[in-house]
Amino acid sequence: MCKKNILIITGYIGLLAAIFVGIGEFLLHFDPLGRFSGSYEFMIGINEERTTLGHFIGVLSAPFYIVGFWHLMKMLEPASEKVSKIAFAIISYGIIIGVVWIGSRANISALVNDFELINQASLISLYDIRYENLLQITRVSVIIFSILFIWLILTGNTLYPKWIAVFNPFFLILLSFGTWIVIPSIGIYLMPIALNFAFAIIFAFSIYFSHTLKHK
Repeated sequence: MCKKNILIITGYIGLLAAIFVGIGEFLLHFDPLGRFSGSYEFMIGINEERTTLGHFIGVLSAPFYIVGFWHLMKMLEPASEKVSKIAFAIISYGIIIGVVWIGSRANISALVNDFELINQASLISLYDIRYENLLQITRVSVIIFSILFIWLILTGNTLYPKWIAVFNPFFLILLSFGTWIVIPSIGIYLMPIALNFAFAIIFAFSIYFSHTLKHK
């Protein structure tokens, strides 16, 4: 199989991962009232069937992100093989930690919705310590990857045009947050899946540019 076809296939795998993890997170987190700040209030009223379905879709799909990140690494590699591998390692580690976090969300949803638990507050606090802090690792990895993504594209000879640097994960996640603030009727659909929305856009662009490559 030629390099171009491998790049295209791995790009599609990354795109599908972003879409299906997005579906999983949407089922776990979507709140029509858009209460996405400071607490778990947005989870109130989400039934167990929905969170269980979202849990399995998200957790089982997330590992395929690694294939998509390999695709991005190869697209960035002509600029710097070493830096592109570092970027791949950082974002892959971050998403692995993110899978652990996603795998915990159905449990915290059940906890939030069971108001008869005597120690609910202390259990939620324990959840924050054990799992919510893990999300910070994923967030930092996304920021570092975004910096390397921009740097490689703007300073090297990647397989992307220079303007693609604008469509980095950090900017696209901020775009979701900004949309939630400015146009909440649209933002409530983007907020639960902000990271997956960002990578879906990136993979879509990357697949397009993979198709434009000459066969090797």
